[in-house]
Amino acid sequence: MNGKEEELAMNETEEVYLITGSSGLLGHSLCHHFNSKNHLIVGFDRVGPPFPPPNTECLFCDLTDDESVQKTLYMVKERYGGKIKAVFHLAAYYNFNGKDSHLYKDLTVKGTGRMLRELQSFDVGQFVFSSSMLVYKPNKPGETLSEESPVEANWQYPQSKVDTEELMQQVHGNVPVVSLRIAGVYSDICQSIPIAHQIQRIYEKKLEGHMYSGDVNVRQSFVHLSDLANAFEAVIRSGDKLPGYSVFNIGEADAMSYNEMQCEIGEFLHGEDWKTLEVPKPIAKAGAWMGNKLPTEEKPFIKPWMIDHADDNYELNIEKARQVLGWEPAHSLRKTLPMMLEGLKVDPLKWYQLNKLHPPHWLIEQQELQLHPIQSKAG
Repeated sequence: MNGKEEELAMNETEEVYLITGSSGLLGHSLCHHFNSKNHLIVGFDRVGPPFPPPNTECLFCDLTDDESVQKTLYMVKERYGGKIKAVFHLAAYYNFNGKDSHLYKDLTVKGTGRMLRELQSFDVGQFVFSSSMLVYKPNKPGETLSEESPVEANWQYPQSKVDTEELMQQVHGNVPVVSLRIAGVYSDICQSIPIAHQIQRIYEKKLEGHMYSGDVNVRQSFVHLSDLANAFEAVIRSGDKLPGYSVFNIGEADAMSYNEMQCEIGEFLHGEDWKTLEVPKPIAKAGAWMGNKLPTEEKPFIKPWMIDHADDNYELNIEKARQVLGWEPAHSLRKTLPMMLEGLKVDPLKWYQLNKLHPPHWLIEQQELQLHPIQSKAG
C-alpha cells in the first residue's frame, strides 16, 4: 500500500467535517466543538486565523472564484476521500457601513452555488448553511417569528441570505441542506458587536448612551455561541430524519427589550437607574451623520442607515428546533449579561481588547496609574 492509499485508509476511520469561514468566531467555535480523535476537520478560508483552530486542516479557498473552489475540493477528495459527514457553510459577506457590495452576491450567494455544484460528486451527509433571523419581516413586540413567517429582508445582508436560501432550494441536488436562521450571537465575554457597543456607550457615560432612535421596547433574539454549536451538532444527529431541504430558527425564545438591556447595564456598571430617551429619527440621523464625519480616532458605531431599522422587532419561535432537532438553548442573554459586565469591571482594557474596541484615553491612564502608582505620582 503506497502513502496515498495509507492516508485514505486512515481517513476512512474518521468523519470529515468541512467548515467554510473557519477562521471566524463561529467557525473557530465549531472547530473546537467537533474536536475529536474520530473527526477530521477541514477548514476553508481566504485568510488564516491568528491561531489555527485545533485539529483542523486549513486550506485556502476563494469562494468567489470557480477555479479556486474546484481545485480546493479536488484536493479534499484526493486527501480525505469522497465522503463528507457535514459541510458547515459559514463564509459570507457582511459590513456595518450600510453600503451595497458585489461581495453579497459574489461571495454569499454565488459562492454557495459554487460549493453545492462541486459537492455533487461527494457523498455529503448534511450541508448546513448559516442564515439569519433578519430574513424575516420584522414583527411586533410580543409576537414571535416561526419558520412559516413572511420573509422580507430590508437591507443588503439579509437579502443576500434570502437569495442564497432560494438558490439552495434550486441547486442542492443530492446534497441535503439545512438552513439555520440564527439570532444574534454572543458569548460569556460578549463578542457581539452591537451589544459590545451598547455596553461601551453606557460604561463611558456617553450622551448617546441615553438615546435611542426607536421604540425602546423592541426586542431581538440572541443565542449563546456554545448553544449555537450544539444546534449544529443536533442537525447532524438528526440528519437521517430530515428532508432534502429544511429550515430552523436558532435563538432564545426569551428576548430582552432594548430598554431592559439599558437598565441592566446601567445599574450593574454605575449603580443607577439608567434613563433612555426616544429621539426622533430625523434628529438621530443628523447626529449620526455628523458623528461619523468628525475627525475622531474612533467613529461612532451607529450609522444613519441603522436608524431606519431601530424599530425592527425579532422574537423567534423555536418550537420546530425543539420538536425535530431536540435542541433548545441552555443559556440566556438575560442571565449571561451580568457575567459580561463583571468581566468589564474586573479588567476593562482586556474586555475592550477581546471585543475589538478602542478604550478611551482616561481608561488607559487609569490603568497605568493602578499598575505604576509610584512612577505616576513622581511624574
